[in-house]
Amino acid sequence: MEELRNKFPGAVEAIDTQFGETTVTLKKESLSRVCEYLKQEKGFDYLSDLTGLDLGKEAKPRFAVVYHLYSIKDCRWLRLKVLTDDAVDTVSFVWKAADWFEREVYDLLGVSFNHHPNMTRIYMPDDFNGYPLRKDYPLAGER
Repeated sequence: MEELRNKFPGAVEAIDTQFGETTVTLKKESLSRVCEYLKQEKGFDYLSDLTGLDLGKEAKPRFAVVYHLYSIKDCRWLRLKVLTDDAVDTVSFVWKAADWFEREVYDLLGVSFNHHPNMTRIYMPDDFNGYPLRKDYPLAGER
């Protein structure tokens, strides 16, 4: 994945390989362009999962959004990670599966996805206050 550094100068913040798995950390401004390229040119045609992490209030940026990509033809996995404090661009136009995954991350962590076709809650009621998977959300719930 070193070729991503050349193809998208300044987009790649880190490349880490452990246990045979590669994680590419991207600047959030480059996410949608890189994802389009990975699908169209590199064959990562399957988004198996997309999730969010609350790294804690002290972390700057506070949240990570993680994408697990798979190439069915080449039997290869790739993990992408983007750090943010608020929002990242949607990739639902690249992989349709991202639509629900992004809504889930929004609903449970409060990370929004710019240009998403339906950025609404998916699990919690519309009038629910807060984001239950944030580290600072009370274990007993809001009172």
